[in-house]
Amino acid sequence: MSAAAAPAPIIVTALMGAADFAWADGLRRAHFPPERNWLPAHITLFHHLPPSLLDEVAARLKRLCAGPPPPARLAEVMLLGRGVALRVESPALMALREELADAFAGLLTPQDQARPRLHITVQNKVAPDAAKALAQALRRDFRPRPLAIAGLAAWHYRGGPWEPAMTAMFRG
Repeated sequence: MSAAAAPAPIIVTALMGAADFAWADGLRRAHFPPERNWLPAHITLFHHLPPSLLDEVAARLKRLCAGPPPPARLAEVMLLGRGVALRVESPALMALREELADAFAGLLTPQDQARPRLHITVQNKVAPDAAKALAQALRRDFRPRPLAIAGLAAWHYRGGPWEPAMTAMFRG
């Protein structure tokens, strides 16, 4: 079995609308260390679901996306210590995530059992002073604003860039 066909953990993310994605990904490309920036901007919902769940994950994501997109907003610039992120507030997106967590109870890693702080990472794995400086710079112009959530996606994680497994877009 080739490495590309081998079972791999599943990551689940929320997808942003095109304009919000372009803006957030531009920030990430500008500030994330280039040698570590293998991924576009994203909002992680689950970090590590068992590969055996892919069919069920796909079916559940499609069902969840049959309705309208969850309202969301960018709430603040977060200092992560060695990085910077934009905090995402969305009770409706959290409710979708909790539904999935309930469905996969007993199969979640400790990280995925915990209630997440939804965010978009702009910078990570830099010196604390560099992160603090970027957080201060971004906070100068930051204003909370709506964030479009367009869909949900599952990805295979094989140690490098994530490989798309499936995508479902909100239809409501």
